[in-house]
Amino acid sequence: MNQITQGRNRLLGLAVGLTLMGTFSAAMSLAVFTDQETVDATFSSGSIVLDDVKIDGLTLSISPLMPGDSITDDVVVENDGAAQLRYSIATATTNPDTKLLRDALNLTVKTIDVTTPGTPCDNFDGTTLYTGLLGASTAAVGSPAAGAQAGDRTLAGLTNETLCFRLLLPLATGNAYAAATAVTTFTFDAEQTANNP
Repeated sequence: MNQITQGRNRLLGLAVGLTLMGTFSAAMSLAVFTDQETVDATFSSGSIVLDDVKIDGLTLSISPLMPGDSITDDVVVENDGAAQLRYSIATATTNPDTKLLRDALNLTVKTIDVTTPGTPCDNFDGTTLYTGLLGASTAAVGSPAAGAQAGDRTLAGLTNETLCFRLLLPLATGNAYAAATAVTTFTFDAEQTANNP
């Protein structure tokens, strides 16, 4: 056998040997025990929802309002969301006829009656949250500014509370306010309490 044939046989043997080693190695690497587990996580955000229908139930309209007259009504402030909220109440009053009736009208806001809570606001003896003139713009209960403010009210998710509103035209109101009109908008602002100190 000549040297060239002998060299070819050695190369052929080496190639076969390497191929067998590669195949054996691949077979060995496939024979590994494995395991894998997965788990799903569901994330849901909370909500802050004031019940607009209940708030719209606040009615403080009376006509004609004479000195010494007052009107009282209750409003249910309800958190229809899942998360705790804090809320505030502000008023904005205009005088369409420029007679400044808003500067004579006194507003008082109280918590539900202590004596007869089953008949809200008939005794008007709850805790006073605000009392004062309506004015052009008034932060009546708490503040709409972000974060906890003095006077803010807190409601847990899916709970409510009843507040009592009384509007009074004082007996001493002068003739300058006769046949006058004032229009008040009550704004209820709510925000989350979680991560919002």
